[in-house]
Order: sequence, then C-alpha cells, then structure tokens
Amino acid sequence: MELRELHAKVEQIQDKVIAWRRQLHANPELSFQEIKTAQFVHDTLQSFGNLEVSRPTKTSVMARLIGGKPGKVLALRADMDALPLREENAVGYASNNAGVMHACGHDGHTAMLLGTACIFSGMKEELEGEVRFFFQHAEELFPGGAKEMVEAGVMNGVDYVLGAHVFPGLEKGKVSVGRGIRCAAPDTFEITIIGKGGHAAHPETSVDPIAIGAQVVSNLQHIVARQIDALDNVVISITQFHAGTADNIIPDEVKMCGTVRSFDPKLREYAPQAMERIIKGITEAHRASYMFKYQDGYDPLINDAEVATILERAACELFGDTVLETMKPSMGGEDFSAFLQKAPGAFFRVGVGEPNQDNYPLHHSRFDFDEKALSVGIKLFVHAKSKLN
Repeated sequence: MELRELHAKVEQIQDKVIAWRRQLHANPELSFQEIKTAQFVHDTLQSFGNLEVSRPTKTSVMARLIGGKPGKVLALRADMDALPLREENAVGYASNNAGVMHACGHDGHTAMLLGTACIFSGMKEELEGEVRFFFQHAEELFPGGAKEMVEAGVMNGVDYVLGAHVFPGLEKGKVSVGRGIRCAAPDTFEITIIGKGGHAAHPETSVDPIAIGAQVVSNLQHIVARQIDALDNVVISITQFHAGTADNIIPDEVKMCGTVRSFDPKLREYAPQAMERIIKGITEAHRASYMFKYQDGYDPLINDAEVATILERAACELFGDTVLETMKPSMGGEDFSAFLQKAPGAFFRVGVGEPNQDNYPLHHSRFDFDEKALSVGIKLFVHAKSKLN
C-alpha cells in the first residue's frame, strides 16, 4: 500500500478507533476475567470480513488474515486487561466498574490493533503471506496470558512478531524501538518473619517481628551497590509490609512482599540467594524464624536487532527521521517476551505524552491520553508487514 493511501485510510477510521478505545475504557476487566472485552473484540473483528476469528483461550481472541500471495507470517499483539485501581478521571468514558481501570493503556493497544485489523481486512488479495492478530488476556498478572496463548499454538508458523505500548513519557507522535533488552525480568517474593507476640508494654518478653522485619527491609537494600555492582541493573523493592492488629499488641509475625527486577540471568539467580542469606542471618540473630518464597516472573524482553532496525526504517519512511526517540531499557516487566521466544520480533513504544505538560504516568488513577496518537501505531503495524516479507 502506498504511504499516502495508508495515511488516508487511517484517517478515515480514526473516529472508530476512538470509539472502540472509549468503549473498552468504560468497561475494564481484570486479568483472566476479560470475558466481555474478548466478546467485544471478537464481534468487532467478525464485522470486518475476510478474517478467521478464533478463541485460543477463554478470554483471548485471535484473528488470521491469509493473503492472496505467498509471503511471511507476521503476528501483531495487543493486551486487553485492566488494573485493580479506582479511576479519578472526570470524563464521559470513565470506568463503569468500581475499582477497575485501564490505567496502563491496554484499551488503547486493543483499539489500535482493531484499527490495524480493519485496514488489513480490505487488503486480502494484495496481501503477501499472513497476518495474525493476537488480542491477549492477562498481561498484568503472572503467569500471564502470553504464555497461555503460546501453549495454545498461536505462534506456530509465525516468522515475526510485533507489539506496542503507549507511553506518556514519550512525546505524542514519537516512536521508540531499540535493540536487545528492553524490559526486565519482574520476579516477586514473599517474606514471613515469625516471632513471638506479647504485650507492647513488655517487649522483652516477646520476639518482636516488626523490629526484626524493619532490619530485614533496611539490609535488603544493601544488596544493590554493596553486593552487586552499582552499574549493574537490579532493583529490589519492598512494596508491602503487613503486621499487627492493635497499638498495645506485639504480633506473632510480619509478612512482606515485593519485587526484584533484573536483566542479567546470573544476577537474577544471585538475587534470591543474597536475600535469603540476609533474612536468615537477621532472624536467627534475634531468635526468630522465617519463610521465604521467591517466584520467577516473565523473562526479560529482548528485541531482535534485525527486526528492530527494519521497524525503525519503516517508522522513518512513514513519519520522517525525527520520529525516532532513543530510550533506555525499562525495569518494568512485559510478558510479550513469551512470544519473542518463539520468533524474532520487536516491541516498540508509541508516544502519547503532551509536550509542555505534566503527564500522568502509567498505572496512575488519572492516566489518560489523546487517542489520535494511536494512528502512529496503526500505520507502523501496517507498513511493517511489507518490510518484513
């Protein structure tokens, strides 16, 4: 498709894309619960024609467009789940589901891929090869929907796979791709410090798990830069600390939860060993015991260098050389990595940030964006197919 024609076609469906995004935003569903969302996507895809629409898992959707000419198989992915967060935006399309919000832009990803499928559906005869559209459930909750979709066989025969994420830290109209590692492995942990409860007026008769837990929190922060090189990319964050029921009672135990983010497999293996050594030493020194559970999360997301280069060239052809923005890898996790383990591909960021404004970050109760920015992702998805044949 000529670039001028592509720009015109995306302009023609812009109102539909905005309407789809707002419909999705107003009706968010949590991970593994995207029943109505998946049905909406399924029905919308069916209305386009020329697509083979299926349900690989209970709350995911896949569509296939098999072209009239031989060529490669390109898979495109959007995630559909929302977050357990109360929305604070005063807009007409605000969440109708209390305590659930599309605060990570997955509604935009889904609308963007629906727009892409809409355009491709009218290109069946001229299309070389095949395009598969993955509408994935449960990106936000381990073990993630990508793994389930891969196990269901959606990647069989795929030559390349692409995914995108809206990003408020990138100016609207800009694109960032990058080569190699782009997202970290997001592992999680749970620590229970088991002491001996008692009266708060007589702490000497108890084994105070709160005091011990506070030392554990403090000392775990010594791993980065004291046991691991400060120039290595590792983050250890305690995000939950639960204990106690009253101000005059020392509890029996404390529970802590958190996350470890890393890029390097050796450091990923080392981190839990170093953590348990510290936890064990502190609890034993204070006559307490502990339980330590560590869960490996998604694998790091690694962009294929060749595909990333092709994608960047396609972006420049569409929007000019100034469209590209170099961004550092993120310590955030992304289960798109499961698709990349089956075929070379790339994950790119689509800017939705408004210049000269404070933009609310992802996972914030006030996150929102101008849906016109989604046209950049639609155009790049479509144009990339001709470059990856």
